Amino acid sequence: MPRGNKSKSRSRAKRQQARGESQSLQGALPTAKEEGDAPSSPDVIGAESSDAGAEGSDVGAELSVAGVDEKRANACTIAEAIDSARRDPMTRKASKVLHYLLEKYQKDEQPLEADMLKLISRKYKVHFPWILEKATYQLEVVYGLELKADKQNPQSYVLVSKLPILPGANEGGRKELPKTGLILTLLGMIMMKGDRASEEEVWQFLHMQGIYPGRRHLIFGEPRKFITKELVEQNYVEYRQVPGSNPPSYEFLWGSRARNEDTKMKVLDVLTKIRNAMPSYYPQQYEEALSNQAERAARRGEASGYHAARVPSHFHSTSSSHT
Repeated sequence: MPRGNKSKSRSRAKRQQARGESQSLQGALPTAKEEGDAPSSPDVIGAESSDAGAEGSDVGAELSVAGVDEKRANACTIAEAIDSARRDPMTRKASKVLHYLLEKYQKDEQPLEADMLKLISRKYKVHFPWILEKATYQLEVVYGLELKADKQNPQSYVLVSKLPILPGANEGGRKELPKTGLILTLLGMIMMKGDRASEEEVWQFLHMQGIYPGRRHLIFGEPRKFITKELVEQNYVEYRQVPGSNPPSYEFLWGSRARNEDTKMKVLDVLTKIRNAMPSYYPQQYEEALSNQAERAARRGEASGYHAARVPSHFHSTSSSHT
């Protein structure tokens, strides 16, 4: 095959993979709720149950009849999947555990294994590892929180944010739910688009999550302000005009804070969790993340511990959980 054709084939394959990756993130975030809605017990439904729009249509297509029909069909598919999951008793138990964990986070209290076992009842005790895994999946992907065992007390846990918590309200002694899940998922989408994503691509992706500009979200507030102002000010993303574009168009890139922290590894953790994949699924990105970690560790005089590949525990087996 001529060299030019090989290059085109590789580029086409890379674009197809990036398109598939962004689609795999669909359904990973909670859908929008109007401001004023009371927070209810979150439903634990894996990303695989929400095939929201297999192929993103062109910008503006949602205004057409075809776009409306497609959205209605997708909404029906999602509703059926959610309804089916809600009827599953194991999923309902996982939702209770997730709600309990979020309550503990907001009250700044430690979750206890005994409390969670009481929530699911004795009948489902044997399934507790699966239920906890399902709840912690949603906890990490949606809220950017990790549940870790307390080293001093094996029967209790601590909730740790994957990224530094953004400043937020603290009313009545309850902490605001973290927004880091959206940050990690958005950074993952940008990374899978070749480290830059157009504004149209970002909003297409967020539309699939039920997140729209101008419609306040229960967790993220006004999405456009959160993404184009708050995340820019926090240096997690860069929002800039595409050079030479006329009329002006805009794109999103990783900000300096995202590049300088251990963010790439945390983003890969979330991506592999969503796709139920191994780190080898993203060899280039994973090697870059390890290299970045090694460089930072070397500057701190801790390089020796980073030269061996660090594979998060949930990569080894999707069935491993707390017991």
